[in-house]
Amino acid sequence: MDGSTQPQKAQTGPRWNLLLLLMAMTAIGPTTLNILVPAIPALTRRLGADGATVQFTVSVFLLALAGGQLAMGPLSDRFGRRPVLLAGLALTALASLLPFAAPNVTGLVVARILQAVGAAAGIVIGRAIIRDLFERDRAAAMIGLVATVMVVVPSAGPLIGGVLDTAFGWEAIFLFTAVTSLAVLAWAAVTLPETRGLNAAPGLQAGFMRDLRALSISRNFNGYILIATFGSGTFFAFLGGSPHVAVTSMGLTSAEYGLWFAASSLGYMLGNYVASQLSPRFGIDRLILWGIGFETVGVIAAVALAWAAPGGGPMIVFAPQSLISFGNGLLLPGAIAGAVSVRPQAAGTAAGITGFAQMTLGAAMVQYGGWLLAGAPSALPLALLMAALVLALIASYALLERRT
Repeated sequence: MDGSTQPQKAQTGPRWNLLLLLMAMTAIGPTTLNILVPAIPALTRRLGADGATVQFTVSVFLLALAGGQLAMGPLSDRFGRRPVLLAGLALTALASLLPFAAPNVTGLVVARILQAVGAAAGIVIGRAIIRDLFERDRAAAMIGLVATVMVVVPSAGPLIGGVLDTAFGWEAIFLFTAVTSLAVLAWAAVTLPETRGLNAAPGLQAGFMRDLRALSISRNFNGYILIATFGSGTFFAFLGGSPHVAVTSMGLTSAEYGLWFAASSLGYMLGNYVASQLSPRFGIDRLILWGIGFETVGVIAAVALAWAAPGGGPMIVFAPQSLISFGNGLLLPGAIAGAVSVRPQAAGTAAGITGFAQMTLGAAMVQYGGWLLAGAPSALPLALLMAALVLALIASYALLERRT
Protein backbone atom coordinates (compact mmCIF):
# COMPACT_ATOMS: atom_id res chain seq x y z
CA MET A 1 0.00 0.00 0.00
CA ASP A 2 2.15 2.89 1.22
CA GLY A 3 4.87 1.10 3.14
CA SER A 4 3.24 1.59 6.53
CA THR A 5 2.64 -1.16 9.01
CA GLN A 6 -0.35 -3.31 8.08
CA PRO A 7 -2.43 -4.82 10.92
CA GLN A 8 -2.84 -8.55 10.68
CA LYS A 9 -6.46 -9.00 11.77
CA ALA A 10 -9.51 -7.16 12.99
CA GLN A 11 -9.50 -6.18 16.62
CA THR A 12 -12.05 -7.31 19.19
CA GLY A 13 -11.39 -4.77 21.95
CA PRO A 14 -10.60 -1.06 22.19
CA ARG A 15 -7.08 0.29 21.71
CA TRP A 16 -7.05 3.51 23.69
CA ASN A 17 -4.15 5.16 21.89
CA LEU A 18 -5.97 4.64 18.59
CA LEU A 19 -9.25 5.80 20.12
CA LEU A 20 -7.71 9.09 21.24
CA LEU A 21 -6.21 9.65 17.78
CA LEU A 22 -9.56 8.99 16.11
CA MET A 23 -11.22 11.47 18.49
CA ALA A 24 -8.62 14.09 17.63
CA MET A 25 -9.07 13.48 13.90
CA THR A 26 -12.84 13.78 14.22
CA ALA A 27 -12.62 16.92 16.36
CA ILE A 28 -10.82 19.02 13.72
CA GLY A 29 -13.97 19.59 11.66
CA PRO A 30 -16.46 20.46 14.44
CA THR A 31 -13.93 22.73 16.16
CA THR A 32 -13.09 24.65 12.99
CA LEU A 33 -16.79 25.03 12.19
CA ASN A 34 -17.68 27.26 15.16
CA ILE A 35 -14.36 28.62 16.35
CA LEU A 36 -14.57 31.59 13.98
CA VAL A 37 -17.94 32.90 15.26
CA PRO A 38 -16.58 35.23 18.02
CA ALA A 39 -14.19 36.88 15.53
CA ILE A 40 -16.86 37.75 12.94
CA PRO A 41 -17.07 41.44 14.03
CA ALA A 42 -13.27 41.83 13.81
CA LEU A 43 -13.14 40.12 10.42
CA THR A 44 -15.98 42.31 9.21
CA ARG A 45 -13.90 45.42 10.00
CA ARG A 46 -10.68 43.93 8.65
CA LEU A 47 -12.18 42.87 5.29
CA GLY A 48 -14.56 45.80 4.89
CA ALA A 49 -17.56 43.47 4.43
CA ASP A 50 -20.97 43.29 6.05
CA GLY A 51 -21.58 40.92 8.95
CA ALA A 52 -24.01 38.70 7.05
CA THR A 53 -21.41 38.00 4.35
CA VAL A 54 -18.77 37.06 6.89
CA GLN A 55 -21.36 34.95 8.77
CA PHE A 56 -21.79 33.02 5.51
CA THR A 57 -18.35 31.50 6.10
CA VAL A 58 -19.92 29.36 8.86
CA SER A 59 -22.72 28.04 6.62
CA VAL A 60 -20.42 27.39 3.68
CA PHE A 61 -18.05 25.47 5.96
CA LEU A 62 -20.86 23.07 6.95
CA LEU A 63 -21.82 22.48 3.31
CA ALA A 64 -18.19 21.94 2.29
CA LEU A 65 -17.73 19.57 5.24
CA ALA A 66 -20.64 17.50 3.90
CA GLY A 67 -19.34 17.50 0.33
CA GLY A 68 -15.81 16.77 1.46
CA GLN A 69 -16.93 13.54 3.12
CA LEU A 70 -18.52 12.44 -0.12
CA ALA A 71 -15.11 12.82 -1.81
CA MET A 72 -12.73 11.66 0.94
CA GLY A 73 -14.48 8.35 1.57
CA PRO A 74 -14.11 6.92 -1.94
CA LEU A 75 -10.57 8.32 -2.21
CA SER A 76 -9.61 6.42 0.95
CA ASP A 77 -11.02 3.21 -0.56
CA ARG A 78 -8.96 3.78 -3.70
CA PHE A 79 -5.65 5.09 -2.32
CA GLY A 80 -5.68 3.97 1.32
CA ARG A 81 -6.72 5.53 4.63
CA ARG A 82 -3.30 6.96 5.61
CA PRO A 83 -2.38 9.01 2.54
CA VAL A 84 -5.84 10.54 2.14
CA LEU A 85 -6.09 11.38 5.85
CA LEU A 86 -2.63 12.95 5.93
CA ALA A 87 -3.37 14.94 2.77
CA GLY A 88 -6.66 16.16 4.26
CA LEU A 89 -5.06 17.32 7.49
CA ALA A 90 -2.29 19.05 5.54
CA LEU A 91 -4.91 20.83 3.42
CA THR A 92 -6.71 22.09 6.54
CA ALA A 93 -3.46 23.35 8.03
CA LEU A 94 -2.40 25.18 4.86
CA ALA A 95 -5.88 26.61 4.27
CA SER A 96 -5.85 27.99 7.82
CA LEU A 97 -2.92 30.21 6.84
CA LEU A 98 -4.63 31.66 3.74
CA PRO A 99 -6.73 34.27 5.61
CA PHE A 100 -3.53 36.07 6.62
CA ALA A 101 -3.12 37.03 2.97
CA ALA A 102 -6.81 37.23 2.02
CA PRO A 103 -7.50 40.66 0.47
CA ASN A 104 -11.29 40.38 0.75
CA VAL A 105 -14.13 38.20 2.02
CA THR A 106 -13.96 36.01 -1.10
CA GLY A 107 -10.51 34.84 -0.05
CA LEU A 108 -11.84 34.04 3.40
CA VAL A 109 -14.69 31.98 1.93
CA VAL A 110 -12.25 30.02 -0.26
CA ALA A 111 -10.03 29.36 2.76
CA ARG A 112 -13.00 28.10 4.78
CA ILE A 113 -14.09 25.76 1.98
CA LEU A 114 -10.59 24.28 1.74
CA GLN A 115 -10.43 23.96 5.54
CA ALA A 116 -13.70 22.02 5.55
CA VAL A 117 -12.80 19.69 2.68
CA GLY A 118 -9.57 18.76 4.44
CA ALA A 119 -11.25 18.38 7.85
CA ALA A 120 -13.84 16.03 6.33
CA ALA A 121 -11.09 13.42 6.01
CA GLY A 122 -10.82 13.08 9.79
CA ILE A 123 -14.53 12.37 10.23
CA VAL A 124 -15.13 9.96 7.38
CA ILE A 125 -11.81 8.11 7.47
CA GLY A 126 -12.06 7.73 11.25
CA ARG A 127 -15.30 5.78 10.76
CA ALA A 128 -13.79 3.70 7.96
CA ILE A 129 -10.74 2.84 10.07
CA ILE A 130 -12.96 1.67 12.92
CA ARG A 131 -14.80 -0.67 10.55
CA ASP A 132 -11.48 -1.91 9.13
CA LEU A 133 -10.25 -2.87 12.57
CA PHE A 134 -13.39 -4.07 14.36
CA GLU A 135 -16.27 -6.38 13.57
CA ARG A 136 -19.68 -4.76 13.16
CA ASP A 137 -21.07 -4.69 16.69
CA ARG A 138 -17.70 -3.77 18.24
CA ALA A 139 -17.36 -1.05 15.59
CA ALA A 140 -20.62 0.45 16.86
CA ALA A 141 -19.15 0.56 20.36
CA MET A 142 -16.05 2.41 19.13
CA ILE A 143 -18.07 4.80 16.96
CA GLY A 144 -20.22 5.58 19.98
CA LEU A 145 -17.17 6.64 21.97
CA VAL A 146 -15.68 8.68 19.12
CA ALA A 147 -19.04 10.32 18.33
CA THR A 148 -19.16 12.13 21.67
CA VAL A 149 -16.70 14.70 20.30
CA MET A 150 -19.27 15.68 17.66
CA VAL A 151 -21.42 17.10 20.49
CA VAL A 152 -18.82 18.26 23.00
CA VAL A 153 -16.39 19.95 20.62
CA PRO A 154 -18.83 22.30 18.80
CA SER A 155 -19.77 23.72 22.18
CA ALA A 156 -16.12 24.39 23.02
CA GLY A 157 -15.26 25.95 19.65
CA PRO A 158 -16.79 29.40 20.24
CA LEU A 159 -15.25 29.52 23.73
CA ILE A 160 -11.76 28.82 22.35
CA GLY A 161 -12.29 31.29 19.54
CA GLY A 162 -13.52 34.00 21.92
CA VAL A 163 -10.53 33.64 24.22
CA LEU A 164 -8.06 33.71 21.32
CA ASP A 165 -9.74 36.68 19.64
CA THR A 166 -9.90 38.68 22.87
CA ALA A 167 -6.32 37.94 23.91
CA PHE A 168 -4.46 37.95 20.59
CA GLY A 169 -6.81 38.96 17.76
CA TRP A 170 -8.59 37.02 15.03
CA GLU A 171 -5.31 35.87 13.48
CA ALA A 172 -4.72 33.62 16.50
CA ILE A 173 -7.82 31.59 15.65
CA PHE A 174 -6.49 30.57 12.25
CA LEU A 175 -3.02 29.97 13.68
CA PHE A 176 -4.55 27.72 16.35
CA THR A 177 -6.38 25.69 13.67
CA ALA A 178 -3.21 25.36 11.62
CA VAL A 179 -1.12 24.22 14.60
CA THR A 180 -3.69 21.70 15.87
CA SER A 181 -4.15 20.25 12.37
CA LEU A 182 -0.39 19.86 11.99
CA ALA A 183 -0.15 18.25 15.44
CA VAL A 184 -2.80 15.65 14.58
CA LEU A 185 -1.10 15.16 11.19
CA ALA A 186 2.22 14.39 12.89
CA TRP A 187 0.51 12.08 15.40
CA ALA A 188 -1.23 10.14 12.62
CA ALA A 189 1.91 9.98 10.47
CA VAL A 190 3.86 8.37 13.31
CA THR A 191 1.28 6.00 14.79
CA LEU A 192 -1.55 5.26 12.35
CA PRO A 193 -1.20 2.02 10.32
CA GLU A 194 -2.78 1.47 6.93
CA THR A 195 -6.03 -0.43 7.50
CA ARG A 196 -7.71 -0.44 4.09
CA GLY A 197 -8.78 -3.86 2.90
CA LEU A 198 -8.18 -5.55 6.25
CA ASN A 199 -11.66 -7.05 6.41
CA ALA A 200 -12.38 -7.22 2.68
CA ALA A 201 -12.89 -10.62 1.12
CA PRO A 202 -10.13 -11.66 -1.32
CA GLY A 203 -10.68 -10.38 -4.85
CA LEU A 204 -13.38 -7.89 -3.90
CA GLN A 205 -11.34 -4.67 -3.91
CA ALA A 206 -13.66 -3.13 -6.51
CA GLY A 207 -13.80 0.22 -8.21
CA PHE A 208 -15.85 3.17 -7.06
CA MET A 209 -18.76 2.70 -9.47
CA ARG A 210 -19.09 -0.99 -8.69
CA ASP A 211 -19.09 -0.25 -4.96
CA LEU A 212 -21.62 2.50 -5.46
CA ARG A 213 -23.97 0.22 -7.40
CA ALA A 214 -23.68 -2.50 -4.78
CA LEU A 215 -24.45 -0.07 -1.99
CA SER A 216 -27.32 1.63 -3.80
CA ILE A 217 -29.26 -1.62 -4.26
CA SER A 218 -28.63 -2.83 -0.72
CA ARG A 219 -31.77 -2.65 1.38
CA ASN A 220 -29.74 -2.69 4.59
CA PHE A 221 -27.42 0.12 3.46
CA ASN A 222 -30.33 2.34 2.53
CA GLY A 223 -32.05 1.52 5.80
CA TYR A 224 -29.01 2.28 7.96
CA ILE A 225 -28.17 5.50 6.14
CA LEU A 226 -31.76 6.77 6.47
CA ILE A 227 -31.82 5.84 10.16
CA ALA A 228 -28.61 7.81 10.73
CA THR A 229 -29.92 10.75 8.71
CA PHE A 230 -33.39 11.08 10.21
CA GLY A 231 -32.14 10.17 13.68
CA SER A 232 -29.64 13.03 13.70
CA GLY A 233 -32.20 15.24 11.93
CA THR A 234 -34.11 15.68 15.19
CA PHE A 235 -30.99 17.19 16.80
CA PHE A 236 -30.43 19.65 13.95
CA ALA A 237 -34.09 20.66 13.90
CA PHE A 238 -33.87 21.36 17.64
CA LEU A 239 -30.62 23.26 17.10
CA GLY A 240 -32.32 25.52 14.58
CA GLY A 241 -35.63 26.06 16.36
CA SER A 242 -34.91 25.96 20.08
CA PRO A 243 -33.19 29.39 20.34
CA HIS A 244 -36.37 31.09 19.10
CA VAL A 245 -38.50 29.13 21.57
CA ALA A 246 -36.22 29.60 24.58
CA VAL A 247 -34.98 33.16 24.05
CA THR A 248 -37.76 34.85 22.05
CA SER A 249 -40.86 33.10 23.38
CA MET A 250 -39.79 32.18 26.91
CA GLY A 251 -37.51 35.13 27.60
CA LEU A 252 -34.40 33.17 28.61
CA THR A 253 -31.04 34.87 28.30
CA SER A 254 -28.50 33.47 25.87
CA ALA A 255 -26.47 32.11 28.79
CA GLU A 256 -29.51 30.38 30.28
CA TYR A 257 -30.36 28.88 26.92
CA GLY A 258 -26.78 27.60 26.59
CA LEU A 259 -26.98 25.89 29.98
CA TRP A 260 -30.31 24.22 29.18
CA PHE A 261 -29.02 23.09 25.78
CA ALA A 262 -25.84 21.67 27.30
CA ALA A 263 -27.90 19.78 29.90
CA SER A 264 -30.08 18.19 27.21
CA SER A 265 -26.95 17.25 25.21
CA LEU A 266 -25.80 15.12 28.14
CA GLY A 267 -28.51 12.67 27.10
CA TYR A 268 -26.72 12.10 23.77
CA MET A 269 -23.38 11.46 25.47
CA LEU A 270 -25.04 9.06 27.91
CA GLY A 271 -26.68 7.24 24.99
CA ASN A 272 -23.31 6.95 23.23
CA TYR A 273 -21.77 5.47 26.36
CA VAL A 274 -24.61 2.95 26.83
CA ALA A 275 -24.34 1.96 23.17
CA SER A 276 -20.58 1.42 23.52
CA GLN A 277 -21.20 -0.95 26.44
CA LEU A 278 -24.21 -2.86 25.13
CA SER A 279 -23.83 -3.12 21.35
CA PRO A 280 -21.30 -6.03 21.49
CA ARG A 281 -23.75 -7.92 23.69
CA PHE A 282 -27.11 -7.16 22.08
CA GLY A 283 -26.15 -6.18 18.51
CA ILE A 284 -26.66 -2.95 16.65
CA ASP A 285 -30.18 -3.63 15.38
CA ARG A 286 -31.57 -4.00 18.88
CA LEU A 287 -29.78 -0.84 20.05
CA ILE A 288 -31.23 1.03 17.06
CA LEU A 289 -34.72 -0.20 17.98
CA TRP A 290 -34.27 0.92 21.58
CA GLY A 291 -33.03 4.29 20.38
CA ILE A 292 -36.09 4.73 18.16
CA GLY A 293 -38.25 3.86 21.18
CA PHE A 294 -36.68 6.62 23.29
CA GLU A 295 -36.98 9.14 20.45
CA THR A 296 -40.63 8.21 19.98
CA VAL A 297 -41.43 8.65 23.67
CA GLY A 298 -39.55 11.95 23.64
CA VAL A 299 -41.45 13.46 20.70
CA ILE A 300 -44.81 12.28 22.07
CA ALA A 301 -43.96 14.02 25.35
CA ALA A 302 -42.77 17.12 23.47
CA VAL A 303 -45.99 17.41 21.46
CA ALA A 304 -48.20 16.73 24.50
CA LEU A 305 -46.43 19.27 26.72
CA ALA A 306 -46.27 21.95 24.02
CA TRP A 307 -49.99 21.47 23.37
CA ALA A 308 -51.16 21.29 26.98
CA ALA A 309 -48.77 23.73 28.70
CA PRO A 310 -47.37 26.21 26.16
CA GLY A 311 -46.32 28.57 28.95
CA GLY A 312 -44.77 25.89 31.13
CA GLY A 313 -41.19 27.12 30.89
CA PRO A 314 -38.03 25.52 29.50
CA MET A 315 -38.69 22.13 31.10
CA ILE A 316 -41.45 21.39 28.58
CA VAL A 317 -38.89 21.76 25.78
CA PHE A 318 -35.62 20.48 27.19
CA ALA A 319 -36.84 17.52 29.27
CA PRO A 320 -38.35 15.71 26.25
CA GLN A 321 -35.27 16.67 24.24
CA SER A 322 -33.09 14.85 26.76
CA LEU A 323 -34.99 11.63 25.96
CA ILE A 324 -34.70 12.28 22.23
CA SER A 325 -30.98 12.93 22.58
CA PHE A 326 -30.51 9.74 24.59
CA GLY A 327 -32.26 7.78 21.85
CA ASN A 328 -30.03 9.46 19.28
CA GLY A 329 -26.96 8.41 21.23
CA LEU A 330 -28.19 4.81 21.26
CA LEU A 331 -29.06 4.46 17.59
CA LEU A 332 -26.50 6.56 15.69
CA PRO A 333 -23.36 4.46 16.40
CA GLY A 334 -25.19 1.31 15.32
CA ALA A 335 -26.64 2.91 12.19
CA ILE A 336 -23.23 4.20 11.10
CA ALA A 337 -21.54 0.88 11.89
CA GLY A 338 -24.25 -0.94 9.96
CA ALA A 339 -23.87 1.32 6.92
CA VAL A 340 -20.09 0.87 6.72
CA SER A 341 -20.38 -2.91 7.27
CA VAL A 342 -22.65 -3.71 4.32
CA ARG A 343 -19.63 -3.77 1.98
CA PRO A 344 -16.47 -3.66 4.12
CA GLN A 345 -14.09 -3.08 1.21
CA ALA A 346 -16.08 0.11 0.46
CA ALA A 347 -16.25 1.32 4.06
CA GLY A 348 -14.82 4.71 3.11
CA THR A 349 -17.41 5.27 0.39
CA ALA A 350 -20.22 4.18 2.72
CA ALA A 351 -18.96 6.44 5.51
CA GLY A 352 -18.72 9.36 3.10
CA ILE A 353 -22.28 8.91 1.84
CA THR A 354 -23.57 8.58 5.40
CA GLY A 355 -21.81 11.72 6.61
CA PHE A 356 -22.93 13.67 3.53
CA ALA A 357 -26.56 12.66 4.04
CA GLN A 358 -26.48 13.51 7.75
CA MET A 359 -24.97 16.96 7.29
CA THR A 360 -27.05 17.88 4.24
CA LEU A 361 -30.33 17.13 5.99
CA GLY A 362 -28.86 18.70 9.14
CA ALA A 363 -28.12 21.97 7.37
CA ALA A 364 -31.64 21.99 5.91
CA MET A 365 -33.21 21.29 9.31
CA VAL A 366 -31.21 24.06 11.01
CA GLN A 367 -32.44 26.56 8.43
CA TYR A 368 -36.02 25.26 8.31
CA GLY A 369 -36.28 24.92 12.09
CA GLY A 370 -35.18 28.52 12.54
CA TRP A 371 -37.63 29.74 9.88
CA LEU A 372 -40.53 27.68 11.25
CA LEU A 373 -40.09 28.92 14.82
CA ALA A 374 -39.20 32.54 14.04
CA GLY A 375 -42.74 33.82 14.63
CA ALA A 376 -44.23 30.90 16.53
CA PRO A 377 -45.87 31.65 19.92
CA SER A 378 -45.01 28.21 21.38
CA ALA A 379 -42.81 25.14 20.92
CA LEU A 380 -45.56 23.14 19.21
CA PRO A 381 -44.29 23.60 15.59
CA LEU A 382 -40.84 22.40 16.67
CA ALA A 383 -42.31 19.36 18.44
CA LEU A 384 -44.39 18.47 15.37
CA LEU A 385 -41.36 18.83 13.08
CA MET A 386 -39.35 16.42 15.22
CA ALA A 387 -42.34 14.05 15.38
CA ALA A 388 -42.40 13.97 11.56
CA LEU A 389 -38.68 13.13 11.53
CA VAL A 390 -39.23 10.28 14.01
CA LEU A 391 -42.02 8.88 11.82
CA ALA A 392 -39.54 8.86 8.92
CA LEU A 393 -37.03 7.19 11.27
CA ILE A 394 -39.51 4.40 12.09
CA ALA A 395 -40.21 3.86 8.38
CA SER A 396 -36.46 3.67 7.73
CA TYR A 397 -36.06 0.90 10.31
CA ALA A 398 -38.67 -1.13 8.41
CA LEU A 399 -36.23 -1.24 5.46
CA LEU A 400 -33.74 -3.39 7.37
CA GLU A 401 -33.76 -7.07 6.55
CA ARG A 402 -34.81 -9.11 9.54
CA ARG A 403 -32.24 -11.62 10.78
CA THR A 404 -33.17 -14.98 12.26
